[in-house]
Amino acid sequence: MSTDDAYVEADKVGISTDVSGVVKNVDVTENEHVTAGQVLYRLDPRQFQIALDNAKANLAQTDLNIESMKQDYRRMLSDAQAQQAKVELDQATYDRYAALVRSDSISKANYDQARFTLDADKKRLESLRQQAQVQLAKLGGNPDIPVAQHPQYVQAKAQMDEAQRQLDDTVVKAPFAGIVTQVPSVAPGKYLSASTTAFYLVATDHVWVDANPKETQLTYVQPGQPVTLTVDTYPGLEWHGTVASISPAAAQEFQLLPAQNTSGNWVKVVQRIPMRVRVDTGDQSRPPLRAGMSVEVDVDTGHARGLPHFIAALLGRNQGA
Repeated sequence: MSTDDAYVEADKVGISTDVSGVVKNVDVTENEHVTAGQVLYRLDPRQFQIALDNAKANLAQTDLNIESMKQDYRRMLSDAQAQQAKVELDQATYDRYAALVRSDSISKANYDQARFTLDADKKRLESLRQQAQVQLAKLGGNPDIPVAQHPQYVQAKAQMDEAQRQLDDTVVKAPFAGIVTQVPSVAPGKYLSASTTAFYLVATDHVWVDANPKETQLTYVQPGQPVTLTVDTYPGLEWHGTVASISPAAAQEFQLLPAQNTSGNWVKVVQRIPMRVRVDTGDQSRPPLRAGMSVEVDVDTGHARGLPHFIAALLGRNQGA
């Protein structure tokens, strides 16, 4: 099986970052080969550094607030204990006055004062205990909770981590080795919105060929069969490979608006089935294969198309003779 509807493909990606900012400097030039992790360009980091400093200050303040909450809880417990002692004293005074008032040893006014004082101090004690419970709830029910485990601290820490991530993302690095292209489209001073492509990176260490043979050519084609490739750019040279995979659907099935013909004037059109070819690129002496190059693909299926019909016709003529 042979087809010339085939092209070299490679991993390629539009280089961008998920934060917006002004380009501070571009560290590469057009068609420069870069390695994985190499810095490509940088955004002005000042606004992100300010946000990070603010997040760090907020985290430190949250740490202090949590420690203050712990101290407040201990103080509330101490106040409740002191109030408990006062209630016990009030109770003893009330009991003594209650016995004395029956014998008219004290006035009724003193007895009423003792009773009102006891009731007021009991309510005060209950209020202090409720305040302590509220404070304990703010500490997650654990008065000795580690600061780093408190929800407020975790939230502040997440905000600081996000600010740090955004600052780190102002330095854009190559996700894989390859060649950068269309670099002049970005320059220092240019504002880039989040996820805006600055330029492109095309991989050079892994290429393949995408072919689109006719459906009638795939009768005997199977993954794993040997392939011979000739590239228009390099006449006289051959590359070898294997059939990696064959698409489960015709190319038109993935079009946004597939062709529909319901008028009755229907004309059958042979469909194209995408096929991927793995290329053997171990020979470093060969010239480079670049994405988009035109390729002719020859697949050794072990069958010659039309041969059975040819033999049948030949046998028929021999028998007639």
